Amino acid sequence: IDPEDPDSYYNRALAKENLDDDSGAIADYNKAIKIDPEYINAYINRGLLKHEKGDYSGAISDYNKAIKIDPEESLAYYNRALAKESLDDSSGAIADYTKAIKIDPEDKESYLNRGLLKDQKGDHSEAIADYNKALKINPEYSLAYYNRAIAKENLDDNSGAIADYTKVIKIDRK
Repeated sequence: IDPEDPDSYYNRALAKENLDDDSGAIADYNKAIKIDPEYINAYINRGLLKHEKGDYSGAISDYNKAIKIDPEESLAYYNRALAKESLDDSSGAIADYTKAIKIDPEDKESYLNRGLLKDQKGDHSEAIADYNKALKINPEYSLAYYNRAIAKENLDDNSGAIADYTKVIKIDRK
């Protein structure tokens, strides 16, 4: 391994992750970042590992650094939203999903997750609008149909819910 090449440490970190050596992977991400403090993917991946270990604040810190390096990196906003959800910061998570969608309007997962949070807050119609957008991107997205069905039930649209559940069954049979 070239001790001055951040890519070598980054790639070794990825290999260590594949072997479930998270501590070793974090150490290599740290080395890659020390060599290249602008290594955005190292921050994002290290943040993911911190999130998996329950260090949500540490993950958010890494995503903040990634966003500072590249404010148009939608994955950093998406991952930060997940970490904020883990800290019960629904409003912050919604804001981050919204930013991720603004950067990448084809991000069906951000629409789905933002819809889930809106539904939890009682904004069922807004949740349905997000699920509809996710379905426009991917008409076979069964999770969006499933969650839209729940939101429709919450609005007493039982026939609409049944139609969505039926669609889930058809998609999941494939």
